[in-house]
Amino acid sequence: MALLEVRNLCMTFGAADKQVEVLQDVNFDVEEGEFVSILGPSGCGKTTSLRMIGGLVPHEQGSIRIAGSEVLGPGKDRGFVFQQDGLYPWLTVMENVGFGLRIRGAARAERQAAGQRFIDLVGLSGFEKYFPYEISGGMRQRTNLARALVIDPAILLMDEPFAALDAQNREIMQQELLRICTQTGKTVLLVTHQIDEAIYLSKRVIVMSARPGRVKTVVPIEFPWPRPLEIKRDPRFIEYMGILWELIEADVKRGQLQVSSRP
Repeated sequence: MALLEVRNLCMTFGAADKQVEVLQDVNFDVEEGEFVSILGPSGCGKTTSLRMIGGLVPHEQGSIRIAGSEVLGPGKDRGFVFQQDGLYPWLTVMENVGFGLRIRGAARAERQAAGQRFIDLVGLSGFEKYFPYEISGGMRQRTNLARALVIDPAILLMDEPFAALDAQNREIMQQELLRICTQTGKTVLLVTHQIDEAIYLSKRVIVMSARPGRVKTVVPIEFPWPRPLEIKRDPRFIEYMGILWELIEADVKRGQLQVSSRP
């Protein structure tokens, strides 16, 4: 049994006279310890799928199971890393990282010990007492990642976590994410628009069609994992870039037409 099982997932938004079918019969699995990315054109339901798996949006049809249990809402078995860090500006790095444990009623000493472990893991040692406005965007996302990991989720859900970073910091964070996943053994499901990011990070890439989003195909990335950043210059990496772009190109263009044709 896979750790995450998504079966026949459907979603429609809007009132009866303005309904938009976002997802249609979406099916996929994620194995324990696997890193999987979801790639597809804008508006195909990638983030909606992730939010339903996270229990933040109820699913109207189909089923989502984690370790055999149906997802009915948010749960401690899932950690979520959003595009924006969402840190509390009045809390320090240490307090932000330990916030989930605080909500669970963990004692201060436990929060401090666990928080320090993950602050060290994401490379923020020495910044425990800093506030979010005192650190860079990349450091805020490291804090965000530590906050998600400290609760020890069964699966880490990531919604374009590096989209707001510049190209250089994004590559550094991709390397760091692989390092952290290697050390923790976490299962990760990542939503991204970046083809090279999906290839570099993932063992498999789920390719979705334009709205209504469906699983078009699943592409295994047959490089050893984890990977050095230099793999991006490998001819096979460039070949994967071409394969994935060819799979989504027509749907990206169709998605743009859908947007431009809206009343």
